[in-house]
Amino acid sequence: MVNSINIAPVLAFIHIDFLDILDIFLVAWLLYQLYHIVRGTLAIRIFMGLFGIYLFWKIVEALNMELLSEILGQFIGVGVILLIIVFQQELRKFLLMIGNTDFINNRIFKQNLFHFGAREQNELSINTEIIAKACINMAKTKTGALIVISHSPDIDFYIGSGEILNARMSTSLLENIFFKNAPMHDGAVLIRNNTVLAASCVLPVSDSKDLPSDLGTRHRAALGVSEETSAIAITVSEETGRIGTTKSGVLKQNITPANLNAHLQMLLK
Repeated sequence: MVNSINIAPVLAFIHIDFLDILDIFLVAWLLYQLYHIVRGTLAIRIFMGLFGIYLFWKIVEALNMELLSEILGQFIGVGVILLIIVFQQELRKFLLMIGNTDFINNRIFKQNLFHFGAREQNELSINTEIIAKACINMAKTKTGALIVISHSPDIDFYIGSGEILNARMSTSLLENIFFKNAPMHDGAVLIRNNTVLAASCVLPVSDSKDLPSDLGTRHRAALGVSEETSAIAITVSEETGRIGTTKSGVLKQNITPANLNAHLQMLLK
């Protein structure tokens, strides 16, 4: 007869009360907010990797595997410093969000605390036809342009570097902003919810070594913002009039006017 195994000692370490549930909820909320900030960026892979190692460490620790737990514990201890170095931009954005006086506003605080994906579902669909028409018109006249579109607040970090507009998006507005003699034609336009948030914004420039040598600052800035956020960027070259898009650090050039609107809709899904 096979002896039965008593699993009670194995489960003896599990004690759950109200404070444990509250602790789990707060940790889940913080992890979700951090994920919301780094979503769509290269940092998300590092975040998921470190989270997996931490979760494995806690399981090993709960099972009293002392040697492996000690090794992973030392790695996690050093990993905190590495985490600060790797996520310095994301941590800065998170602290700026917490320090924003609007964050404690009742409506916005509830939105940040309880949305868990609802905010994205309630976002207005962006009218890509307006943007496509403006880019096509600017391409015909070889007017340089850089337009950044996002469904999430991750581009808010760059609003302060430009001129805040909060204007209803229109084809004529976009064309006037990038008109060669206009005071705000340099820099990027930030768009969310069919609203032009700001113009003449400064974006991070990609430091990738694999980029073609003929790419200018405008295209490198488009790549940079797509690497650090979930946004997509549209560029119009003032040398050639070519229209390009970037998402998640991937650059696509020579988008034809006929396919531009459908291409933008596909990127924004």
